[in-house]
Amino acid sequence: MFKQFKNIDTAFRHIKTFSIVFLGATTLLCGFVIYKSHETVERILSSIWVIVDNRPIQAKIAARKDNLEVEARRHVTEFHRLFFTLDPDEKAITSTITKALYLADENAKRQYDNLRESGYYSGLISGNISQRITIDSIRLDMRSEPYAFRCYATQQLIRSSGTLIRILTTTGTLHNVARTDNNPHGFIIRRWETLENRDKTQ
Repeated sequence: MFKQFKNIDTAFRHIKTFSIVFLGATTLLCGFVIYKSHETVERILSSIWVIVDNRPIQAKIAARKDNLEVEARRHVTEFHRLFFTLDPDEKAITSTITKALYLADENAKRQYDNLRESGYYSGLISGNISQRITIDSIRLDMRSEPYAFRCYATQQLIRSSGTLIRILTTTGTLHNVARTDNNPHGFIIRRWETLENRDKTQ
């Protein structure tokens, strides 16, 4: 009879051990399946399909930090292009400057007001002068926000008698803000100032 109890006790221990091992293996398997499922979903969600000329092209979604420097450089370029590329037309000047002012703070607005009051834009219109800008280089310090930048550019003032070349250097800082239709890169330029704006010597 004791031998029978001993056999029952041994069998119970074996069943208990088997149950624990089985439960542990099942838990590990479930964890692995959940992990792989999550990984697969993340991979699927990180790619999108774009239709170009009726052909689907796969594109990858990247975190903003992966493209932060590229977007910052593009923001600075776009602001300077809008602020300094002007045609001798009052409505065109107002339109491009308005777009530029969405990308910067009151320092840019103050500089625009100063130029307008000094008759700069009127001079462009009356002299039938077009102004173009080429960004030569942008130096960025992306180590911490606000991100300091320095922009080196060349201006062309195109008139019927010839083209005047000017050297332009500006500086400022970039701060993160919410993206909008008027500010797609999600930055605003603060403390913007012109360090140099002189005629290029031959």
